[in-house]
Amino acid sequence: MSSSPAASVPVIGVDEIDAALDRRGAVEAITAALREGVDIESDAPRLFSPLDSGEFLLMPTQSPEHAGIKVVTIAPGNTERGLPKIQAWYLVFDAETLSPLAILEGAHLTTLRTPAVTAVAIRGMLQADARGARDRIDSLVVLGSGPQAEAHVRTLADLLPVGGVTLVGRTADRTAALADRLRADGIDAQTGTLGAAREAEVVIAATSSSTPVLSRGDIGDHAVVAAVGSHGAQRRELAADLVRESDLVVEARASALRENGNLLQARDADDWHAGVQPVTNLRELVAGAFERREARPAVYTGVGMSWEDLAVVARILRPAENADASPQRGNTDVRK
Repeated sequence: MSSSPAASVPVIGVDEIDAALDRRGAVEAITAALREGVDIESDAPRLFSPLDSGEFLLMPTQSPEHAGIKVVTIAPGNTERGLPKIQAWYLVFDAETLSPLAILEGAHLTTLRTPAVTAVAIRGMLQADARGARDRIDSLVVLGSGPQAEAHVRTLADLLPVGGVTLVGRTADRTAALADRLRADGIDAQTGTLGAAREAEVVIAATSSSTPVLSRGDIGDHAVVAAVGSHGAQRRELAADLVRESDLVVEARASALRENGNLLQARDADDWHAGVQPVTNLRELVAGAFERREARPAVYTGVGMSWEDLAVVARILRPAENADASPQRGNTDVRK
């Protein structure tokens, strides 16, 4: 039996991903893609396909160098089996030949790229503070205690000086364990209650809630808020009053108006399309086009987009591509 080219495609697992790219590098990859002009408003929509045990989520996209797709399975019954509810793999291809280049572990990729995107948004909103640009986070509150909550804290701590971190979670033991892990790595973390959000400089909602966990009264007048946990037009973490009274940033307006429940549950889709409330996308934010008003929160709400995964994957592949191009390969040492 002859072997096919696909048989030699490398599989890049969790350890290899971490060896190739750290959290700061993921932030740089997202920032670079935005500054280099990735067309975020025309990115391919995410595709959902039902299965007997759950559903597929497919996230295709392309760049001048690569084409890629993340294949995600969502199996709610896995929780009772002691298995992950969400599992994923990322397939990346050469853009011109569409020949496969690599397969990457997709769940870990998501845990790397989602907080990187959020960090880009938070940094941009802090720099646009109406009182003057800010380059640190003195007080951070995180709602949630899962992998994304932890990854968001660690990514922000790698990117900016971060003061006290308060974790607010539904499960006391799990939240306390996360605080212990963060403190072990030098992050000033503690558990707390939602009341801490009122005085926080930055608040992150990374929950699986389908109903609001934050309203306008929970947030200070100059706070930066990021809602990244719940996805789908019928699910939301933010109450309508918080969305309506804030300066808004989304990944892209097109994707947000397709499936971002934080926006779609706060106003009718027709109102958003009519421009009743300004909404800035990430590319505009990075370009410095976002303006914040006095005594108004700034809110970022994301759903996850295909271009983000590919931007990070391309940076992960870069060390291998550089090695392949090295003149030291193939015994070409000219000193012989």
